[in-house]
Amino acid sequence: MRVPKPSTYRSCAVLWLSASMMCLPARAATPSGTFINTTYYPLTGDVVPYRITAGPDGAMWFTIFKGDQIGRITTAGVVTQYPVPTPYSQPEGIVAGPDGALWFAESANLKIGRITTAGAITEYQLPSSGQPAEIAAGPDGALWFTEAIGNQVGRITVSGAVTEYPVPTPNSSPGGIAVGPDSALWFTELSANQIGRITTAGVITEYPIDVSKGSEPESIAAGPDGALWFTQRAGESIGRITTAGAVTDYPAYSAYPEWITAGSDGALWFTATGTVARITTSGVVTSYAIHRGPYVKGIAAGPDGALWFTRSPSASIGRMPACGLGFSATFANGALTMNFDLGVDEPATFDILLRTSTGTDVPFSLAIPAVVPPNTFTMNWSAVPNLGEVVVQPALSAGPGQSLCSEWTTVNTAQ
Repeated sequence: MRVPKPSTYRSCAVLWLSASMMCLPARAATPSGTFINTTYYPLTGDVVPYRITAGPDGAMWFTIFKGDQIGRITTAGVVTQYPVPTPYSQPEGIVAGPDGALWFAESANLKIGRITTAGAITEYQLPSSGQPAEIAAGPDGALWFTEAIGNQVGRITVSGAVTEYPVPTPNSSPGGIAVGPDSALWFTELSANQIGRITTAGVITEYPIDVSKGSEPESIAAGPDGALWFTQRAGESIGRITTAGAVTDYPAYSAYPEWITAGSDGALWFTATGTVARITTSGVVTSYAIHRGPYVKGIAAGPDGALWFTRSPSASIGRMPACGLGFSATFANGALTMNFDLGVDEPATFDILLRTSTGTDVPFSLAIPAVVPPNTFTMNWSAVPNLGEVVVQPALSAGPGQSLCSEWTTVNTAQ
């Protein structure tokens, strides 16, 4: 266990709590909420950034759907934008290839593009009229991509040779694609409400999703638990599928979840309308509101351990730390029970704050190491006096004034 057990927490915290809370007055109800420290880097021109991935050069690379460009941003926030040679290309998916370059799908031009880390671009025309959408680096040294309109999955070698495989279900709208732990490619079928699997030999298997709550799977990513995780736009949920095809569904608590990626903290992160959210492998979701722009399209873990995402219409790239507390709290029979699914990819200070109308008290503080994967635990503080409504706020910080993330809720301690 990477952080102290609940019993350790109790032994060092209860005396703090009983001594400090006696003087805290009741206060009006405060809604629950979350905070995460986010930095935004603006792009140049009237552009719409789309997908994003980590490059082989220690930078993040992203497609610019409106503006027909490929962008690069360093972890220090320095942005470079490269125009795609063919106009109106509308690039979508992008991934680092096995050859040290970035490969991307040009959805409007029906091409696959390749860009070196120096910015030199080569384009390869597809043999059919299939519309390439998303792309992944396969375990066979080739790039694999979905064709949303052509209803195919394509393969392109680093020398530009293309092979296309038709998806068995007609008009399935293949979308996101990712390599699974079984060395096959897994992809979403948005219109067919299915998850597809294709071997490197081109053999396709399809797994239907229960659509009783809606589905429309959009993006898919390999999780840290040996399963694949995917977003469901219509179902407003996150799905998990094992390599045997067993599907589990978790509410996303966000509108139109779209892109998903594995974070460096051992959880999955996904984008939704005005939101970046975190889901642990046990299904605990935390949502963080994104300001100054409602559309968050792509997200990927960076070489710095943070999450990087694209945002429009205020065209920019966002960066946020990989941390979360998975926090909930209840009060009953004089005891305050707090549940956590805490994960952070760097050493931090874990505080629990109690907020009242007269100020903030910190009855608990502890320096912790990185917690990967997230650690699920419960803290119980007993013999809490009758204080009325109190805001309980756990928080993670990297140092004084360097807040990473926090969550809070109001509990009524009336007895």
